Amino acid sequence: MKKTVLTLAVTATVGFGTIFTGYAAKTEAASFSELNGKINEIHEKKADVNSDIDKANDKIKSIQKQQSDVRVSLEQLEITINETTKKINDQNNKISETKTEIAKLQDDIKIIQERMQKRSLVLKDRARSYQENGGAVNYLDVLFGAESFSDFIDRANAVVTLVQADQAILKQQEADKKELQQKQDKVKNDLAGLETMLSDLKNMNQQLAAQKAEKNKLLKTLDSQKAAEEKNVMSLKEKEQILSSQENAINKAIELEKARQAEAKKKAQQAQIQSKSTASSGSTRSSGSAGTASSQPHVAVSSGAFTRPTIGPVTSGYGYRSYDHSFHNGIDFGSQTSSDPIVAVADGVVSRSYLSSSYGECVFISSIVNGQLYTSIYAHMASGSRSVHEGQVVKKGQRIGTKGATGAADGVHLHFELHKGKWEYDKRNKINPSGIIPGV
Repeated sequence: MKKTVLTLAVTATVGFGTIFTGYAAKTEAASFSELNGKINEIHEKKADVNSDIDKANDKIKSIQKQQSDVRVSLEQLEITINETTKKINDQNNKISETKTEIAKLQDDIKIIQERMQKRSLVLKDRARSYQENGGAVNYLDVLFGAESFSDFIDRANAVVTLVQADQAILKQQEADKKELQQKQDKVKNDLAGLETMLSDLKNMNQQLAAQKAEKNKLLKTLDSQKAAEEKNVMSLKEKEQILSSQENAINKAIELEKARQAEAKKKAQQAQIQSKSTASSGSTRSSGSAGTASSQPHVAVSSGAFTRPTIGPVTSGYGYRSYDHSFHNGIDFGSQTSSDPIVAVADGVVSRSYLSSSYGECVFISSIVNGQLYTSIYAHMASGSRSVHEGQVVKKGQRIGTKGATGAADGVHLHFELHKGKWEYDKRNKINPSGIIPGV
């Protein structure tokens, strides 16, 4: 009986005062190689993420270069369009001037046509006279009908004058015909040339406008691609920060676990010495109480490694949800009061405490339970309610915030996740908290 009591006393002493989870030091002989391996994994992940960030930044630079080239092209197109538009306006003015000239030419053509018409009438009368009087023979009758030499000379001069007059009329008629044809051709060619040039300029302007529209469309696409890459960089940087924070937290957790194990060894040795001393004196001592967990105002702290993170009902469990056909990576706790407290589910180190675009105000805690790393996540806390910072050591049941609706939340609640291992971006280490967290 004494031996049994002494054994219980030693066991209680060794288990008392554990830093993270209050479990017995049964993993003391196990190495920390697995935890160190997880740190190495984080290093590799960070290297991959940083490589992805560099690639994304290079892509952003490439997009910016394309944007710059497109903007230069747009400026050149704008200049060319303005120049072409000016040419079109000038050409329209020339067409207007040419049409005014055409109107004047039409008047000149009308005068020439009237003049030619009058000459035609004279020539027709002359031709009719020739037919009626025998044509050129009449000139001989005129000459031979002279009564004296002087009369002959006068008659000869008169005949020459008539013949020259007829020839002059014919020459003028031919000249007017030629001038008329030239002016008509000039009017036709000038107007046709101007209209052709105007049509070419309009087609060119349409092509330039189409190119401008395509460039603007390309610029809009590049703007969207740049925004997407910038968002991707922000997401990658957040991921890199989480990995760095987890690395620091796990390192700190390992140090604390080593210190806990060393302290447990020391207490075990002291207990053994004390038990031997007690046995030799023949006295017996009953084991003292390991103490009770300090309770929070609103959240009852369970015994064991884990406790419930908050009060309030479970409104959405872990797994596939039928109403939106999505996989829920954690458990949602609905609100019970206007300021439901949120507590750490286990002893650990805060690896992340920040404002996320999706999680809202959130806290990540790294805990080592029975040699196993766990990461607990508390999301959608009320704005300004986070009461812990990165690198801080927290105790099971310690208040870390208040329920809220920050981030991608439809209402006031706590979204709680539990990951066996470190938190991964694809959440490959997520597990169902039910059966591990009391009261869930």
